[in-house]
Amino acid sequence: MSELHPTSAGSADKRPRGPRWRVWLIVAAAVAVVFGGGTAVAVNLLKPATLTYCPVVPDAPSGTPTPTAPVESTPVVPATWPLTGVAGDVVDRPALVVKVENSIDARPQEGLDSADIVFEEMVEGGISRYVAMFQSTLPFHVVPVRSIRPMDGPIAGWTNGVIVFAGGKDRFKTIAQTDGLQLISTGTGLGRVDNRDAPHNLAGNPEKLIARADADHQAPPPPFASFAAAGEEGSAQREGTPASRLTVNISSIAQPRWTWTGQQWARWEGSTPATVVSGVQLAADNVILVSVDVVMQPEVDAIGTHVPESIVVGQGAGLLASGGMTMPITWKKDSATSVWQFLDASGAPVTLLPGKTWVELVPNGSGNWSVS
Repeated sequence: MSELHPTSAGSADKRPRGPRWRVWLIVAAAVAVVFGGGTAVAVNLLKPATLTYCPVVPDAPSGTPTPTAPVESTPVVPATWPLTGVAGDVVDRPALVVKVENSIDARPQEGLDSADIVFEEMVEGGISRYVAMFQSTLPFHVVPVRSIRPMDGPIAGWTNGVIVFAGGKDRFKTIAQTDGLQLISTGTGLGRVDNRDAPHNLAGNPEKLIARADADHQAPPPPFASFAAAGEEGSAQREGTPASRLTVNISSIAQPRWTWTGQQWARWEGSTPATVVSGVQLAADNVILVSVDVVMQPEVDAIGTHVPESIVVGQGAGLLASGGMTMPITWKKDSATSVWQFLDASGAPVTLLPGKTWVELVPNGSGNWSVS
């Protein structure tokens, strides 16, 4: 093996050496870094490579999303007053039933135009009297308040409300109380007015009277009937025939008449408009005529006339006038405390128009009605 020895001065160097180009590459890289070429240039010079741009791709969803079913909105049914079917800001309060006189000396009445429902009944001597029901609207006064009768309990007991009257036979009071009504005939909310002669001057203040309802008579009444929604037709509009006038004979004295105004049925006492003290004519959106048997009771009035009772538990023929149309109906009432039923020819409940209703109790035999 040969050994390598350093040469003497001036002689040629025989040691192995790397290529000089590598040195120059290192120098060029350093210059590139210093003068702005950057690290990338140096890397390219030292180790050439091909750079490829790779965009970032988001992760694919793990699965196909399940379509969400559209949420169906439930139509909001507006609250309606139970005695009228009229939509509004319904107040949770009981029905107030008031006995209102209808003799010549009692007219014009006050507050009667605010009643939701009015029943007209025959009393002694053939005159008529009203059973007026208030709930959606409470007028300032109802005048004149008069005495109770035997059919008032069966007429209004289904409301489970408060009945206001001015005296009457004890048996008649007991009937009304047994049929579910709270009796009020004296005290707060009742007083005499100065502009009328007695006994036609007893006034009731509905707001004060309804505030006297006890714990058993606080609930609002059940619906009086089936009412059409606002803007829809009732049964008479769908099934009835046009009419413009109703003539009703309750007795030889009580002969109300109703005429269609194009908006409501306007009430007349014979040929005289029936008005309240303000001059407003009484009117109704529905007028229901029902045939009833009348039975004379043993009780008599101050001059010895027997008290007639309209029998309203049972069933019979009737007529519905609503929206300028009339149709025959059947009425039915299963008990003194059950609600009234008004049925069409097929036995289905008729639909009334929302608003005020008057019910005429027409005696079988002696009473009648006609339509024109």
